[in-house]
Amino acid sequence: MNKIVRFHQTGGPEVLALEEVPVPSPGKGEVLIQTHALGLNRAESMFRSGEHGAKPVFPSGIGLEAAGVVESIGDGVTGFNVGDKVSVIPCVPATEYPLHGQHVLAPAYAVVAHSDKLSFKEAAAVWMMFTTAYGGLIEFGSLSQGQTVLIPAASSSVGLAAIQIANMVGARPIALTRTSTKRKALLAAGAAEVIATNEENLVERVGKITNGSGAEVIFDPVGGPVLADLITVAARHAKILLYGRLHPDPAPLDVGQVLFKQLTIRGYDMVEITSDNNRRMEAVDFIRKGLESGDLKPIIDRTFPLEDISDAHRYLEAGNHIGKIVLTVS
Repeated sequence: MNKIVRFHQTGGPEVLALEEVPVPSPGKGEVLIQTHALGLNRAESMFRSGEHGAKPVFPSGIGLEAAGVVESIGDGVTGFNVGDKVSVIPCVPATEYPLHGQHVLAPAYAVVAHSDKLSFKEAAAVWMMFTTAYGGLIEFGSLSQGQTVLIPAASSSVGLAAIQIANMVGARPIALTRTSTKRKALLAAGAAEVIATNEENLVERVGKITNGSGAEVIFDPVGGPVLADLITVAARHAKILLYGRLHPDPAPLDVGQVLFKQLTIRGYDMVEITSDNNRRMEAVDFIRKGLESGDLKPIIDRTFPLEDISDAHRYLEAGNHIGKIVLTVS
């Protein structure tokens, strides 16, 4: 039998349970993976609680990232052999291919071989964080050498990935965090500067750091009232990428500054990268090069055994982690 994570109603972490189901067989274009490690993301917490755009159909599986070995291959799949070490790019919603379980199916186009340089834990932590950051900074933000990028919620896995990608292309990453508790960790992770937004004046600090010119790229998953300050510190012609809404309050918009500075403000979803074959392949190539060179490396905060899935979700939602949370599969 196959143990998978399922839930029968939306709610808190307590609704999650390990349930036994038959091991599935891969259909046309599918790969069956025996998992060794699973990535945990904020999107899964939102999906479980009913706050995500994709709505669960009960009983519902869950999970967007997995790493393991190929166990069997469906018709029409080429490029993989049984026993290959692989990981899964989050290309499809968990309503179609839930990945948190011992044996999981994935569409072949979402499966990639990973380097022996990566452990299974690291491989399970790669694709959500680096693909999200790549899309926002490189594909749509056009971040380049010498530019300054502001990264709110910088201690998240995506925030840390954004710091690494910024350094990889020669840009200057400025990490934003609520308090100074995580300052040393963010500097060690590669941030050029750290601003504790609850303790420091964001507008004054960015003005000093940039000599008044402002930041050319802003990569924000928070929104809310702080967006007004981000617009104030944006450089002329800056690009503001909004990829989340962690703050529940409405975000004010100073239309005058947007017009005067000729700012670009857009919503961004990683699916824009992963659902497009060309963009996905370019992202994979960029990230693989970074992993091989050592410029990119997933930072794992803590691991939990799959049996402790509810505790892992509680830890995620507490928000004290720095980096990725990974589940290990026995």
